[in-house]
Amino acid sequence: MSTDHIRNFCIIAHIDHGKSTLADRLLEETRTLSSKEMKSQVLDSMDLERERGITIKSHPVQMQYHHTDSKNYTLNLIDTPGHVDFSYEVSRSLAACEGALLLVDAAQGVEAQTVSNTYLAIENNLTLIPVINKIDLPAARVDEVTSQIIELIGCNEDEIISVSAKTGTGLAEIFAAIIDQIPPPEDHSDQKPRALIFDSTYDNYRGAIPYIRVVDGIIKPGMTGRFFAHDITYDITEVGHFVLKQIPAKELRSGDVGYVIANIRDVGHIMAGDTLTLKQNAADEPLPGYEQIKPMVFSGLYPSDADDYDQLRQALDKLKLNDASLVYEPETSEALGFGFRCGFLGLLHMEIIQERLEREFNVGLVTTTPNVRYKVELKTGEILNVDTPANIPPAGKFELIKEPFVDAEIITPAEYIGTIMKLCQSHRGTYRNTHYLSTDKAQIHYDLPLGEIIFDFYDKLKSSTRGYASFDYTFAGYRSGDLKKLEILINNEPVDALSIICHTEDAYHRGVALTSKLKELIPRQMFDVPIQAALGTRIISRTNVRALKKNVTAKCYGGDISRKRKLWEKQKEGKKRMKQIGKVEIPQEALLAVLRIDRD
Repeated sequence: MSTDHIRNFCIIAHIDHGKSTLADRLLEETRTLSSKEMKSQVLDSMDLERERGITIKSHPVQMQYHHTDSKNYTLNLIDTPGHVDFSYEVSRSLAACEGALLLVDAAQGVEAQTVSNTYLAIENNLTLIPVINKIDLPAARVDEVTSQIIELIGCNEDEIISVSAKTGTGLAEIFAAIIDQIPPPEDHSDQKPRALIFDSTYDNYRGAIPYIRVVDGIIKPGMTGRFFAHDITYDITEVGHFVLKQIPAKELRSGDVGYVIANIRDVGHIMAGDTLTLKQNAADEPLPGYEQIKPMVFSGLYPSDADDYDQLRQALDKLKLNDASLVYEPETSEALGFGFRCGFLGLLHMEIIQERLEREFNVGLVTTTPNVRYKVELKTGEILNVDTPANIPPAGKFELIKEPFVDAEIITPAEYIGTIMKLCQSHRGTYRNTHYLSTDKAQIHYDLPLGEIIFDFYDKLKSSTRGYASFDYTFAGYRSGDLKKLEILINNEPVDALSIICHTEDAYHRGVALTSKLKELIPRQMFDVPIQAALGTRIISRTNVRALKKNVTAKCYGGDISRKRKLWEKQKEGKKRMKQIGKVEIPQEALLAVLRIDRD
């Protein structure tokens, strides 16, 4: 088929603006699925995606559409994840397309991720088709949202399509716009083969399967594929297209979207954004845009039962096969025993991994406080990458600590601007600018330390704006700051799982709040348990968990006071010995206390 009859597009939208519902209607209208096969959120295959109403894993699908010009068109919908944690995967999916449907909720209007994904689409030179969804809602504000979209992308009012993905209203206009406005892919079948890998999955029998968009050349079974990122080759045994299921084909030509099976057993060899070429006729250079995916948030995962360590390791190995962005390595903690230090793309990614481990593999988990990666510059000039506070060198051995910053974008009703500014400044934010999308909707930009927003920032933003504000961010590099390691000592022993890195201004507040919280959560022992917060060698806060008391003089009925004193002294010596050799059991709730420290 000529590339003139191919359209490659995606749908970009904020969470819960109806992206999956619109995809369902497109599949119904093109009869890609029968009515028996059809179900709600058909492209969201995981239970977790359906429960949370978000797309975690992208699902490409091919549709055949008979247009009014009496021609048949092949439409490749490349579904994209909807959360900020997966922005790199979104950018690679966008790079595989020529156009995008910009979907905006008629009741909620333009949100943070709408803006962020729109900019990504513009960077990839995509043709944008603006669509207002949910026009059938009683709370729909079509005129107001229309002006917001015009402000965002500078289109004309008559270019915006109004639809209801739930009822199917406006689908004909969407198909017409896809075919008339989105350009077909350029035919480079005569050039050296190059294909963009935008995602992958793992099959127990067929190995890792890359999802590709062929940019140049032709790829057929029997050829030998080569990846640019690591220069490893594999024999291609099958290629094909996606119609929800994988449908084998004779070849994939320039402009096609499909999959490649080559018995790849190591999912780490397939990286989103990498370029696939052929050994027989290798391309000279890869396609642009590839980056190594770097984890942003780190946390320790430990089995709640020490005997389940091997089960947890096997579960992580299996999960890694379906999620190449998961990074983990063995770790030992004095408080928690043997476990793994895991790197995640963000807090949502961390929550998903934990929930999948517990659900799919039935592993009980104890998790440590999430941390970000810091750069520590030693006095020798060497720079250490540190992703857990326990590994920070002693205070006298380093010059400074650099922390990651993000460019935060918050879209909010204008009435909450003051509240949001106060919240950002309490999290050490630096104000940049405010831009009004309409008379009552503003876009605020702040520079924020990533370590400040991974705990409770999003929850506080939602609660302080009654859920109306939306939040998105992009990594903006490392900056030096007045950072210190705050250690928690329980019974004079430092607990590595409770150490945090914080700004000097916050250290006293956090130390007092954390020791007070731990006093409530650590059970009483037969001896006094001191809980201390320390900056280096300086104790900045202290509290005690009082000992359980036993009335040893209850058996004394009268007599000389010296007899009672003798018993009390004996008890005192016993408690002193017990304190020296006694171990304090720290419950999981205490280890998570750092997450629940409220700021003033």
